Amino acid sequence: MPPLPSLWDDEKAAQLKGDLELLVYRSNLLGAEPAIVNWRGGNTSSKTLEHDHLGRTVRVLWVKGSGSDLATCTAKDFAGLKLDEILPLQDRERLSDEEMVDYLAHCVFKPGGPRQSVETLMHAFLPFPHVDHTHPDAILAFANAANGEELAKRVFGHRIVWVPYVRPGFPLAKAVAQLVRENPKAEAAILQKHGLVTWGETHKESYHNTLRIINEAQAAVDEALKGKRVFGGLKVQPLDKAKRERIMAELLPTLRGAVSRNKRVILHYDDSERVLAFVSSRDAPQISLVGSACPDHLVHTKHYPVWIDFAPDGVDLAEVKRQIRERSEEFARRYEAYYRENAERTGTTEPMMDPYQRITLFPALGLVATGKDKFTARMSAEIFHRAIEVMKGASALDTYTSLSDAEAFAVEYWPLELYKLKLAPPERELARRIAVVTGGAGGIGSAIAQRLAEEGAHVVVADLDEKNAQQVADQIVAKHGEGRAIGVGVDVTDEASVQELFRQTVLTYGGVDILVCSVGVALAKPIEETTVADWRKLMDILALGYFLPAREAFRILKEQGIGGAIVFITSKNALVASKGAAVYNAAKAAEAHLARSLAEEGGAHGIRVNCVAPDAVLEGSKIWSSEWRQQRAKEYGIAPEQLEEFYRQRTVLKVNVYPRDVAEAVLWLVSDRSSKTTGCTITVDGGVTAAYVR
Repeated sequence: MPPLPSLWDDEKAAQLKGDLELLVYRSNLLGAEPAIVNWRGGNTSSKTLEHDHLGRTVRVLWVKGSGSDLATCTAKDFAGLKLDEILPLQDRERLSDEEMVDYLAHCVFKPGGPRQSVETLMHAFLPFPHVDHTHPDAILAFANAANGEELAKRVFGHRIVWVPYVRPGFPLAKAVAQLVRENPKAEAAILQKHGLVTWGETHKESYHNTLRIINEAQAAVDEALKGKRVFGGLKVQPLDKAKRERIMAELLPTLRGAVSRNKRVILHYDDSERVLAFVSSRDAPQISLVGSACPDHLVHTKHYPVWIDFAPDGVDLAEVKRQIRERSEEFARRYEAYYRENAERTGTTEPMMDPYQRITLFPALGLVATGKDKFTARMSAEIFHRAIEVMKGASALDTYTSLSDAEAFAVEYWPLELYKLKLAPPERELARRIAVVTGGAGGIGSAIAQRLAEEGAHVVVADLDEKNAQQVADQIVAKHGEGRAIGVGVDVTDEASVQELFRQTVLTYGGVDILVCSVGVALAKPIEETTVADWRKLMDILALGYFLPAREAFRILKEQGIGGAIVFITSKNALVASKGAAVYNAAKAAEAHLARSLAEEGGAHGIRVNCVAPDAVLEGSKIWSSEWRQQRAKEYGIAPEQLEEFYRQRTVLKVNVYPRDVAEAVLWLVSDRSSKTTGCTITVDGGVTAAYVR
């Protein structure tokens, strides 16, 4: 691959004020290149002179805090520590993690900063103004090669020191500092099965030293790859994209169900060129199961992936689905054994994590990563890209090696690593769930989509008006984060269109947990003026348009086997007829009885089906901004602008009903709070006596 270019801009750097701003700039440049540093991995530091609250000059170590990402970190993500209070630790023979954390808490320069990195002591003990610790693919190729130290010395000579694997913390900091002191000509340290440490007298020098060492390593890897068939060459040809997606749309719900037995996960399907070349190669089944290259890979991808045997010729998807379920359960059993053995050996009291795999590999098709949300799942896939590059480089140089099971457990259940997880806020009520909302661009539908997203759901906003559906999805993403929603155009009366909606949902998120049908249309005419076209239009949209999405959702929910919830937005008219709206009344009644029928069918599979029956929701409604308003006003003998007051006065509670009121009822019905409720209708109408459910 071509050398990594320098992104340093002298003009921009000159405009920055002070070392901390330059440290942020340097860090962002390093984090911008995935081949240099993993997401939320690596750390950087600078040693500066500052004035404390009494005006005294103090040497301060600024080091990236735990859990932040180099690519996006800002000044607030750096912990400031009084360096002269840290350095006496160099004389200690041993220091536990707990003692280290407690000690460093007393060295804080300014209160209110982030918790310092677990690598803080390494940055402090190295006698350089600026230090960078990264996890470059090319360096890890050496760090994970069976004969990596000798190979690295051939390339770098005495310009690097080789540090045998030690878990981050005090022992590693001592080891790195001692080896660097013993080799004053060293320009960098390679940490076995871990990464790279570089330094410089200036920010620019430190950054460029990092690039230079990485590019030298990459050149050596590229030279070793010349004339070699990467991963033994292709064993199977990747299928074309249309075939891949058709097959994966069938397999993803099976996989999602298989790995969601403990807790639901979101899936990310990756069929990029790099991934396809790897999973379709001869050596991938063996090398992928050697283990994770370094702690930063491990915490996002787990120690091993699951490999699925898939033959593109003569595909038997039933057999592949059986294999997915069996191998996922086998992985979970092995993980439980790994946990018990190592927990007993180490005396850990940390509870076992989710035992299912994070990465599943399919020859000719790609990989699937899991996560608590779409962004996390995608990041796990991105980090496996880095693992592929490390495996490729290490195999070209020698033989790829990994962390041992004991080393992996020591990282995975390391309290200082688990602390990062505890920084995350508690998950919302609908976290890890996937919701499809039809009619999602309308007043009620958009309120439902936004409310479900507020509670953590990933939302597919589906509507005939694709532009406005995408606008609602964009609003959700802007508020709740990358990957939290997509907008899809759909005609709910067209079977192929509905099937495509659910295919896109599955390919994006892996499955579905919630379906809310809120597509609406209305008509008010005396029966003798109602045409066959009127009848067919309303029955198509309000009956067929609820049946088709429900049928597709049922197929996916049953394949997943983890239950689900469906809600139909019916109407007061489903319970009590209105004059002059016979077709609308009949269609809404059909929705309600369809829901009851599906509740009977879904019960054995944990699929709950319920209804919300609102009345006169005028705010934001496309229906009520159309001819329907005039028709209903005429029926009641009032002016159209008097409808809101008319409807308010006819309710027992003397209130109007708004889209957010309907959304709250939907939220309750799709949440676990209503886990024992199915076949039910909740009225949200302010109290219309004739529509009381009985």
